[in-house]
Amino acid sequence: MEFLQSTDFWIGLIKIVWINIILSGDNAVVIALAARSLPPEQQRKAVFWGSGAAVVLRVLLTVVAAKLLALSFLQIVGGCLLLWIGFQLLSDGDDEEGESKTYGSLMAAVRTILIADLVMSLDNVIAVAAAAQGSTTLLVLGLAISIPLVIFGSTLMIKLMERFPLIVVLGAALIGWVAGETIAGDTALQGLVAAHPSLHYVAAALGAILVVGGGKLWQRRNARAEASA
Repeated sequence: MEFLQSTDFWIGLIKIVWINIILSGDNAVVIALAARSLPPEQQRKAVFWGSGAAVVLRVLLTVVAAKLLALSFLQIVGGCLLLWIGFQLLSDGDDEEGESKTYGSLMAAVRTILIADLVMSLDNVIAVAAAAQGSTTLLVLGLAISIPLVIFGSTLMIKLMERFPLIVVLGAALIGWVAGETIAGDTALQGLVAAHPSLHYVAAALGAILVVGGGKLWQRRNARAEASA
């Protein structure tokens, strides 16, 4: 237990917790969007299990993140998957009553949280791994402390989304923005983006527009179909 008395250990721990506070904002948005249409009891379960599993996944991902990011087209595929997740989360809306949700909806919410966190964490875990400086104990402890922070952030976002529907659209736009950034960051596009730095922001903006525009169009289509039925 000598490492607990090390100043470097505590500094590294503070770094990891702080990094996660900064970088977990978008993850909290995804968790809130995925859980918002569930009944209150299932919302709490989705936030708890989704947050906990996402952090465990992030620990495992840290070990191989650097190698994964070196693979061409991986971030393009991940970004496209994130676009689809953002589109689904927005287009689902609140048409169904929370009481009619089934247990399968809870599992679907947790699955969505895990997939989105996997994609969105590829870059984030590198910063965490650097702060841990090879210490597995520091890595696991730092991320474990981050779990309640993510849970609190997600719970707060759900309450805000219920009160201010505009936040749902902004949250979906954020997912689309991150998706665009993920695609632009792929190694296969490094040369092109390096020559034209503005493409990074163009891709991010297009991602946000695709998710919000596509989701809204799908919502209107479903509304018209229900009205005609």
